[in-house]
Amino acid sequence: MVQAYVLIQTEVGKASTVAEIVSKIPGVIQAEDVTGPYDVIVRARAETMDDLGRMVVAKVQQVEGITRTLTCPIVHL
Repeated sequence: MVQAYVLIQTEVGKASTVAEIVSKIPGVIQAEDVTGPYDVIVRARAETMDDLGRMVVAKVQQVEGITRTLTCPIVHL
């Protein structure tokens, strides 16, 4: 199982809507509105890194209002 934070930039005024929609995607553990350079931070998990990548590209990035994502896999050192 792999987990990652997905940092999301949205169109102005879309953060709450994006967080609500993304939170319903299977594999998303949590989606929160935040302030700063990103508008929404998501914690997600998948069986493999490939599955995680597919989820981000095929599902998360397709949500209307998202302009950019940055996926940060969690590592245990």
